[in-house]
Amino acid sequence: MRRRPLLLLLPALLALARESQAKDGELFVVVHSANPLRSISKKELIALYTGRSRQFPDGSLAEPLDQPRDSLLREAFYANLTGMDLAQINSYWARLLFTGRVQAPQALADDAALLAELKRNRRAIAYLSREPGEGDLRVLMILGRSS
Repeated sequence: MRRRPLLLLLPALLALARESQAKDGELFVVVHSANPLRSISKKELIALYTGRSRQFPDGSLAEPLDQPRDSLLREAFYANLTGMDLAQINSYWARLLFTGRVQAPQALADDAALLAELKRNRRAIAYLSREPGEGDLRVLMILGRSS
């Protein structure tokens, strides 16, 4: 009978372990393999994830996807990419959203939801805590490797 509460905690503990690994490790910026983009610069990625650009460098429409608002993965991504912590990035987006001209990247529940959307949407770009093993996705950049 005591096993049931422990089993209920297991998914939460696994998610926390994955997030803590990514915070200290690498984050993989990924697109669908049918996307013509082969690489992206940090400057171009910053433009996409700060609302300064809505297009990939080739001019095609980009749809950046985000981790949940208070996730450690999101914190690690923005700290690595922009040097801003979560409070700063949330404040930044609150100001931009108030103007009504820009939309923040769509936040999905976790890596699994991001993977599903990346496989479905060829305009999507996202960051993941692990390298995708699927052949229909392409890694554009790895953050955390002396970046």
